[in-house]
Amino acid sequence: MGSAPPYNLIFAVMDVTGRGILEVIDLGLIPYKDAWDIQTRIHRELVENKRAGYPDPQRHFFLLCEHPPVFTLGKSGSEDNLRINERERDEYQIEYFKINRGGDITFHGPGQLVGYPILDLDLIFTDVHRYVRSLEEVIIRVLQRYDISGIRSDRYTGVWVKNDHARHEDAKICAIGVHLSRWVTMHGFAFNINTDLSYFNHIIPCGIADPDKSVCSLSSLLGKTVDLQEIKEQITTEFCVVFGLESVIVPSDRINQFTFQNL
Repeated sequence: MGSAPPYNLIFAVMDVTGRGILEVIDLGLIPYKDAWDIQTRIHRELVENKRAGYPDPQRHFFLLCEHPPVFTLGKSGSEDNLRINERERDEYQIEYFKINRGGDITFHGPGQLVGYPILDLDLIFTDVHRYVRSLEEVIIRVLQRYDISGIRSDRYTGVWVKNDHARHEDAKICAIGVHLSRWVTMHGFAFNINTDLSYFNHIIPCGIADPDKSVCSLSSLLGKTVDLQEIKEQITTEFCVVFGLESVIVPSDRINQFTFQNL
């Protein structure tokens, strides 16, 4: 979401020594505010552990989830890009939040895979543009598994599909919006898998008012419903390759047990 300069990257399997472990947690279908609160608590603990000189081994977290229908507006966004009023949102049962990520307005809903990496980039690399382009690379690699060529835009973040797979010139299949504090990340990506794309008619997605730009989903490109669990596994695999991390799966039923005092 928002503009970004072109960024050339060479991705390879990186030495994982000293980078920390990536804990992957599948939150399932969860209200947006609940997931935001979880992110905030984990982010705070990682920052505090860093400020204290890493008394505990630093971990990274990767939250995967879906949300009930919700619009979120980034700190640099404009409410003019929201096309329906509060009464209409209530009628459609769509929540709305102003949040602290970059970018403009986007939609989250069932069938869309949302990924929230909470990473200490001091242990990986300290480059915001590289981080965003790395998230894009993860999605591009997953799309390649389905013989779909995902592309980057010189003007906008996210992953796009050219017109041989979409009705418009370029269609966005994955939006990206992030927030960093002391090089610890929050927020992340929204990957349209089996998403009901009609919700995007109520906004100007990512504030991009360009008639040659649209949105699409993996299911709309393939003409069939896609196994979301399979996508989660593929995303996790490619994420670890791109960021050079080893992962461990944390059962989702443990999330309510976390005190976030000894992460």
